[in-house]
Amino acid sequence: MRPDGPPAGTGERTLRADARRNRARILEVAAAVFAEQGASASTEAVAERAGVAIGTVFRHFPTKPDLLRAVVMDVLDRLIDDVDALLNDDPRDATALFEFCTRVMSASTRNRAVFERLAETGTRVNVGDALTRLRPAVDLLLERAQQAGAVRDDLRADDLSALLAAICQGAMTDGWSEQLRHRALTILFEGIRPVARG
Repeated sequence: MRPDGPPAGTGERTLRADARRNRARILEVAAAVFAEQGASASTEAVAERAGVAIGTVFRHFPTKPDLLRAVVMDVLDRLIDDVDALLNDDPRDATALFEFCTRVMSASTRNRAVFERLAETGTRVNVGDALTRLRPAVDLLLERAQQAGAVRDDLRADDLSALLAAICQGAMTDGWSEQLRHRALTILFEGIRPVARG
């Protein structure tokens, strides 16, 4: 006869779920705190705003540099999730590659304040490095767009990644206005679309 209480292992699963929620909350708050206060902001300030004990922060991130690096990786992970959603959409969708480029630009500029603060510690964010991690997705989105006739046949993934990284890095580093970001993407899109013949 089983003793009263939750099934074996339930408590452990709940604990793991709580730990995951705490980690996600800490990263979300840390991004806001570092953007507002700079890289000198204390982990105590992060813990207080996140509503967790300082020991909880240190359990997940033993040092502040660990926390700063994790904030950057969390931004990238969110972008990867966005790209995965695009890949799971209709493979015949000719707009997915353009949407991908738009989301990379958005993620770069939306987190600009955080990245600037991280740079104060020597932790620099390079859009090109992020796109290297996303290369399999870029390859597939490009292939689908070419099959749909939405982009030129001679466009290579290396070409697209280099151009996209350049404009997104510029937008992030120099704080481009929304109008300039839109114009840069429009010019990029016009350049990768099929060349008119005749």
